[in-house]
Amino acid sequence: MVGLRFDLRDTPPEAPALRAELRAFLAEAGRHWSPRVRAYSWMAFDRDFSREVGKRGWIGMTWPAAYGGGERSFLERYVTLEEMLAVGAPVGAHWIGDRQSGPLILRLGTEEQRREFIPRIVSGELAFAIGLSEPDSGSDLASLRTRAEKVPGGYRLNGRKVWTTNAHRCDFAITLLRTSPAPDPKLKHQGLTQLLVDLRASGIEIRPILDLAGEEGFNEITFDNVFVPDSLLIGVEGKGWEQATSELAFERSGPERYLSSLPLLTAAMDSLHDEPAAPEAVGRMLARANTLRQMSLSVAGMLQDGEAPAREAALIKDVGNDFEQALPDRIRALYAGPMPDDVAEMQTTMNMVARSYSLRGGTREILRGIIARQLGLR
Repeated sequence: MVGLRFDLRDTPPEAPALRAELRAFLAEAGRHWSPRVRAYSWMAFDRDFSREVGKRGWIGMTWPAAYGGGERSFLERYVTLEEMLAVGAPVGAHWIGDRQSGPLILRLGTEEQRREFIPRIVSGELAFAIGLSEPDSGSDLASLRTRAEKVPGGYRLNGRKVWTTNAHRCDFAITLLRTSPAPDPKLKHQGLTQLLVDLRASGIEIRPILDLAGEEGFNEITFDNVFVPDSLLIGVEGKGWEQATSELAFERSGPERYLSSLPLLTAAMDSLHDEPAAPEAVGRMLARANTLRQMSLSVAGMLQDGEAPAREAALIKDVGNDFEQALPDRIRALYAGPMPDDVAEMQTTMNMVARSYSLRGGTREILRGIIARQLGLR
């Protein structure tokens, strides 16, 4: 049986100077961010902010300099993500490209694709969505039915994707599609392929889906005879399942899996000093956040060492989601009277948004299945 591993890691020697630079930038950039924007954290979409982040070299920090990357360590990148999330910075316009689309293109893309897309991700110019989930599929991603039929010069797409965060604002989506029938119902993971889809292509309709807070965060995408050229095939045709699932390790391992609600805690702390139950409750929340941080730092270190910590990433997301989702209600319960207006606005918004935390990047049931399988328990 292979056990879970969380070696203790620390931030690099460059961290204090990097944090100071980030905090000065974020204090200035965030002067006019509303509590509602901060509540959305990494899902809040602001292209101008992402371009400014790109100018400072904080996108693609670990990527090769040949494509505009910073060639810095995963742990330096971790420090940057941590500072952004701690203040609820609106990083949605570059977050997915930096977190997983860019690394996938670097690892499996052609040289032409790397030259075309990576520098524009680094600059904050290109925004990416994720084309995985489909209507009626639930958590059974391999049952997807959106097809990519091979035609001269490329593929013809027909079908639908759903829960594609910010797709109506994004430029491209790396999309998982069926290019050939599964040879057997038990082998439905076969015959899947990833394509880099231009979301402004003819035949694409994007319909925003309102969330509980009234925001157009999620979307349904309909493909009606959409042509995608061969040059936008990612990796190997038919190997899309393996590619997409390896990509999810990047999605599940980051600090956004326990820090999405942290801006609410920091906003509330100044006004909780007179509440009798606050010291113990806040101490417990901070202690749990610190434990999750150590686990997440360990995964960042493993990624830096070239490892693929799939089970550890799944566990962090599962446990981190519990923490994130519970925090808004815990904060509300600490106030004997009304909350300050800014805290109340953030808490109300976050309480609704947090319902999605345990769905994005894989449901609890899927994550626990991954952990159990890799531990030899099923």
